[in-house]
Amino acid sequence: MSRIVIAAALIVAGCCAPAGVAHADPAPPPPPPGPKTSFGDGTYAVGTDITPGVYQSAGPVGDGACYWKRVNGDGIVANAMTKKPQTVQIEAGDTAFTSSECQDWQKTDAAPPPKPNPIDVLGQLGSLLGAGAAPAAPSGG
Repeated sequence: MSRIVIAAALIVAGCCAPAGVAHADPAPPPPPPGPKTSFGDGTYAVGTDITPGVYQSAGPVGDGACYWKRVNGDGIVANAMTKKPQTVQIEAGDTAFTSSECQDWQKTDAAPPPKPNPIDVLGQLGSLLGAGAAPAAPSGG
């Protein structure tokens, strides 16, 4: 008989919980992380890992050279190896962006960088190689 009384008491206690006692439902899982707007070295899928836009880096880590490249399905769209701070516009049509030995990249509202001039590219290459100005052409004198 005591088993019946105990079973009945457990049933009554389970169905009639005191007012104000909440039964917690499991929390929904957090949404998946979206594309980043700040990132370090690595290769990132544009639109999945990072959002398109204008990004800035303070330049290389330490005394090294910062290398970056933008890639679309057809190959390299733009790239640079430099010792200077960089501003890069990553386009929605780019498929990947790679950074190596650069300080972190931050998305910014800055204007897109101007298109590089071939003379500027040669100047950057010379500064990376430690070359000075090209020697002057001999005069006909």
